[in-house]
Amino acid sequence: MELDYSIVIPAKNEQENLPQLLKSLKLSQPNTEIIIVNDGSTDDTKEIALSYGCTVINHPYSLGNGAAVKSGARACKTEYIVFMDADGQHSPDKIPELLNQLKNGHSMSVGARNPNTHASSLRRFANFIYNKIASFITNFNVQDLTSGFRAVKKDTFNRFLYLLPNGFSYPTTITMAFLRSGFPVAYIPIDAKKRGGKSHINPLTDGARFLIIIIKVGSLYSPLKFFSPPSVVLFMLGTINYIYTYATNGTFTNMSALLILSSIVLFMFGLLAEQITVLTYAASQRREKK
Repeated sequence: MELDYSIVIPAKNEQENLPQLLKSLKLSQPNTEIIIVNDGSTDDTKEIALSYGCTVINHPYSLGNGAAVKSGARACKTEYIVFMDADGQHSPDKIPELLNQLKNGHSMSVGARNPNTHASSLRRFANFIYNKIASFITNFNVQDLTSGFRAVKKDTFNRFLYLLPNGFSYPTTITMAFLRSGFPVAYIPIDAKKRGGKSHINPLTDGARFLIIIIKVGSLYSPLKFFSPPSVVLFMLGTINYIYTYATNGTFTNMSALLILSSIVLFMFGLLAEQITVLTYAASQRREKK
């Protein structure tokens, strides 16, 4: 029987949540390939996945959520891949909506969580900031940058595997990479359920990693837009300082010169990086056509 699509579920010590999720998937999505990536679990995650007839990929020790996603994507045999969390937050009922977006021409579709259903107020605020920064860099309304519930076209997704970090910030990277590379992304609203068990995400350390990933991908895919704001700020500070010192002392100070020259250098650096990015992307496109 030809499979419709694949479902990849990274799982680390999820023996309490997997039975209910897999039972629901087997009932609602029968003609699918379900791949459980057992990321160094020390409980019965592997045995439970096998008992439900899933394909299991075992990591000998925990490599991270992103590494599990990459292992699962490489093993898929179908054109479309659906990624889900193993903690029970994502409803299988939304999978057809995600897939319909792919069949309508999108390269990736993402379940955008209702802010009131999935996290504490601190995490909601952090997600709001991430979404705004990503939207500014990509010129696209990013509704949920960190959602792990998404569907992708396998060939397009696998083009960016080398960019994905091994930790929890893979959704951030893949979203930014798709948008800046011109691949259409769709969002559908979802209500995230309360997760079972304890979260493996540390709000402080993983939050900092998310911000670093946004900066890295932003500077990689849109360097001019990334470097322009600080360049403008430096130029304005230099100009204001010059006006003030000239009005009070009739001089043009070294600080004014330093700020203005720094702004010009930063802008030229961003412009050069933008040209390199365009040439690099064009070269990769030519290689794919061959």
